[in-house]
Amino acid sequence: MDPIIRHIFLLLLAFHKISTSFSSCVTGCSCSQDSFGRSLLCMSALLRKIPENIPQDIRKIRIENSHLTELPRRSFANVSALEYLWLNFNNITVMHIKSLEYLPALKELRLQGNKLSSVPWTAFQDTPALKILDLKHNRLDVLPEHALRYLPNLTYLDLSSNQLTVISRDVFYSWPIYQRSQRAEGQVEAISNVVLALHDNPWICDCRLRGFVQFIKSVGPPIILMNSYLTCSSPKFRAGKFFHEVELNSCMKPQTSALDTNLTVPVGLNVTLTCFVQASPSPAVWWTYALKLLRAFNVSTQPISEETVRSELLIPAAGPADAGNYTCTAANFLGNASVAITLHVGTPPASAPVPGWAPAAPAEPGAHVEVRIAKQTVYGITLEWFAAAAVAEPGETWYTLLVGRYDTAQKDAIYIGPGVNTYSVTDLLPATKYEVCVAVRNQAPRKGQCVVFVTGSDVSQLEQREKLIHIVVIVCAMVLAVPAGMYACTAEARPGCLTRCPAAWPRRRRGGQPPAAGSKESTLDSLPAGSQDGLCHPEGNKH
Repeated sequence: MDPIIRHIFLLLLAFHKISTSFSSCVTGCSCSQDSFGRSLLCMSALLRKIPENIPQDIRKIRIENSHLTELPRRSFANVSALEYLWLNFNNITVMHIKSLEYLPALKELRLQGNKLSSVPWTAFQDTPALKILDLKHNRLDVLPEHALRYLPNLTYLDLSSNQLTVISRDVFYSWPIYQRSQRAEGQVEAISNVVLALHDNPWICDCRLRGFVQFIKSVGPPIILMNSYLTCSSPKFRAGKFFHEVELNSCMKPQTSALDTNLTVPVGLNVTLTCFVQASPSPAVWWTYALKLLRAFNVSTQPISEETVRSELLIPAAGPADAGNYTCTAANFLGNASVAITLHVGTPPASAPVPGWAPAAPAEPGAHVEVRIAKQTVYGITLEWFAAAAVAEPGETWYTLLVGRYDTAQKDAIYIGPGVNTYSVTDLLPATKYEVCVAVRNQAPRKGQCVVFVTGSDVSQLEQREKLIHIVVIVCAMVLAVPAGMYACTAEARPGCLTRCPAAWPRRRRGGQPPAAGSKESTLDSLPAGSQDGLCHPEGNKH
């Protein structure tokens, strides 16, 4: 073959191979030619990653409704001529800082309808020609101060329908196109208009948004808002208001105060400790006592003005154990502050009335509480009570339980809220006499509202048996199922009951054969519900 002809043949072969490689397409996708150049279209192709064999002559890529979850490093390094990249409606959650590397010609990037909670804004250093950036319907919740610094030629930015709550105005002050517009003000230099979309975000209209609101109010050409009626989502008193309707104050570190930092109250009265907090934005407020957080249901915090909140700590029926220092603490992003309130609980002199306190309400004539032991276990008892006569506002009535050893004057007080009529007393000591009383809050227990009971002495046998005993009627009831003999009497039991019952127990266990399963002696469930006879007899009576 002639050398010249052979050389031409090899050139044609090489050109054919190059042409073939450039005209190929990605499997499952389609390629087309239009006015923008050659395009790659992958619609619902169920791709899980960016294809690696994208033809080098592609200028527009559109991959939508697929299963992409991330944009890794150098995702499009082989298509450096790419100008248009549409990746809408995928599941992209992660965008690598170098995912746009080697795309100097990229003009348009659309990532609508993905799951991005953040964007590596420095990634746009690799796309200096970018003019359109669409990020709507994502989960962006932060826009850092430098976010727009690397987008000098952007003419369309859509951040609508995200989770943005607070933005600094410096984000836009550092935007190159905004800076150019300020320098060109009053000059002949023409600046291209920029469309900015920020609507449908849950803006928090407090002091942190003050600068941004001022920016929105003052914005004008060349920056044009797609929707200029931005609205507040919170706080509640501003929800739904337009930015142009609100005036926001500067932020302020919390300042705490109390009307009285040293209180003395009589035993048994309700006491409310109050602190006031001035802060912006609204602070978190909590109370501590003896280095422990107090129960949340005793604390209420309510705003009384735009920058002031009142926090109240309720202590029902204050007792000596409630005395001490209570600290109200408030904090926001600027810092924290606290105020301490000292509470003394005792009986003040009759001539020295306690300021701000009224005497406890007199006992209601019909407010009597019936108490019984509803259940007994090897570790304790369960009390049940109900109002035997009318109680004002029964749905709002609190009860006080006094629990302790029978010979102890000071009992532990337990406060039970409305709608509850049972309480379990557990972790009791063996061979110990206890007393439990139930009364309407702020009233002393009346006759018949206390239960006295004695725990058995053989704890190990009790734990082995672990049998549950239901006591239907309690005047002086022997516990038949446990060898150690826990028993209970009401405060109204006949004299000598506590001495006769132990004497009756050995005779019951020694007489005759062991009780058969299901007999009356194997459980107290079979006791007559309406009778008090036969539960505690004189020593001469037979059982």
